[in-house]
Amino acid sequence: MNPIAELKSRLDKAGIWDREIELKRNEYLNVPGQADLNLYYVLEGSLRVFMEDEFEEHTIRLGYRDNFIGALDSFISEQPSQVYIQALKKTRLLRVGKVRYMNFIRSNQDNLDLWHFMMEQLIFQQIEREKDILTRSPRDRYQRVLERSPQLFQEIPLKHIASYLRMTPETLSRLRKS
Repeated sequence: MNPIAELKSRLDKAGIWDREIELKRNEYLNVPGQADLNLYYVLEGSLRVFMEDEFEEHTIRLGYRDNFIGALDSFISEQPSQVYIQALKKTRLLRVGKVRYMNFIRSNQDNLDLWHFMMEQLIFQQIEREKDILTRSPRDRYQRVLERSPQLFQEIPLKHIASYLRMTPETLSRLRKS
């Protein structure tokens, strides 16, 4: 079972979506300081979730067709987010608000189990990514993301993949050639 497809199907059947949103290339879905209590499903296009410090931008998540995305820090805490979410190309999304979504999730045990499973997978993925960044060479990080998400390279510009992998675009380019 593909949990993302299963959740999307359940949400469709329940008619839970608030609306469809279209973003132009480089348009922001979220900016720091803004509370965003919505969850989004990417119908087409791609986005990046990033933070910035005084020196550079740090891509922490990438989203593309048939995936959920959101400012999870804000969605969970109900406080203003600390992240930007930016469309990398023209992007269409479905949106559902937190209250409506959580009422749906809590409406039966199967929905709740699916949500918990997806959150566990997200946490596991984040832990694996942190371990990769802290302990693996750039070549190993590249190989692992290529194995886990080969479609990433068709959907996301290389400079953002490089940022996600914590390497320079030049390093990523050399690794792809070798």
